[in-house]
Amino acid sequence: MDDQTRIEIEAAAFRALRHHLMEKRADVQNIDMMNLTGFCRNCLSRWYQEAANERGIEMTKDEAREIYYGMPYDDWKASHQTEASPDKQAAFKTAFAENVGDKG
Repeated sequence: MDDQTRIEIEAAAFRALRHHLMEKRADVQNIDMMNLTGFCRNCLSRWYQEAANERGIEMTKDEAREIYYGMPYDDWKASHQTEASPDKQAAFKTAFAENVGDKG
């Protein structure tokens, strides 16, 4: 497989993952994803931002989130995010520290 084909397949896989998380499973909370997998939608938007920045494209965290979520992040939270229990919040602190560290 040539590099261009690999890049196109990887991009298609990313778009499918985004579609799945945003359209088919919008009910899954970011905090649950982070606690179980070590990443969430916000991580995906951060990776998008980092990839843009590495290529000399200036992009803020808020801009990357709006691109990823397809709307301002606060609108997504208002529509889809629920209050997390204290246990989930504690688990999140651990998962975040282990998987993101100070990049968040």
